[in-house]
Amino acid sequence: MVDLSKPWPLGLDEKRWWLPVGGLVVLLALAFAFDRQLSVLAQNLPEAARGALKEITPYGESDWILYPSGALFVVTALVAFFVRWKLMRTMLWQFAGLYAFIFLGVGLPSLVSTLAKRLIGRGRPMHYDATGLFGMKWNWADWTYQSFPSGHATTAFALAASIGFISPRWFYPSLALAAVIGVSRVTEGLHYPSDVIAGAALGVVGAYAVRWAFARRGWLFGRDAAGRIDMRPMSSLKRYLALKKRDIAPGPKPSRP
Repeated sequence: MVDLSKPWPLGLDEKRWWLPVGGLVVLLALAFAFDRQLSVLAQNLPEAARGALKEITPYGESDWILYPSGALFVVTALVAFFVRWKLMRTMLWQFAGLYAFIFLGVGLPSLVSTLAKRLIGRGRPMHYDATGLFGMKWNWADWTYQSFPSGHATTAFALAASIGFISPRWFYPSLALAAVIGVSRVTEGLHYPSDVIAGAALGVVGAYAVRWAFARRGWLFGRDAAGRIDMRPMSSLKRYLALKKRDIAPGPKPSRP
């Protein structure tokens, strides 16, 4: 079972950081070696399987995550500025921090992926016959030459890691969904397996980096003496719900005559 409280995944913060990095390089090398064969195999799966995967692939887009989380952060933060009740204000800021983390935990890795795929300009599988596996064309607008890394995989795996940091019990279901989204990109002929692997690694490491930055500033997450990072308890919410249950939740102060 993965220990999500470690500051970085797979021992990247340890002296032997080169082992996981080397492992990723080897994995990518193997993927490159079999990219074409695996891509063709995936595209020739039964129509029913490919159809089902096609319905799942839109969940690898970032819009449905970034727009709501960004809007919720702005609204919650604005309301917190005007609330006088200390408990309610604290609770609103805690939720604002939660929304900000989701936005940045997914948004920053996705942004890096978006820029990287344009700078690298790897041709998608549809260009294999003309350019081979490594046909490159630096570009900004031609999506058919924006294959490496997979943006959908980056978003999906960044979201899985972010969800795991907030609620560890949902990490593995989220990770499974991310893996299915990654596979769907290959079955649709839009990415090679190596694109998906690179995107998955970028998404996970990016989410860890955002959490580390938050913990360093004491936002939403805290670090113990051993350096482990865990989400701070939403104490103000628990306090408010307890008061609400007793029908003594804070309310607006009566205006003075």
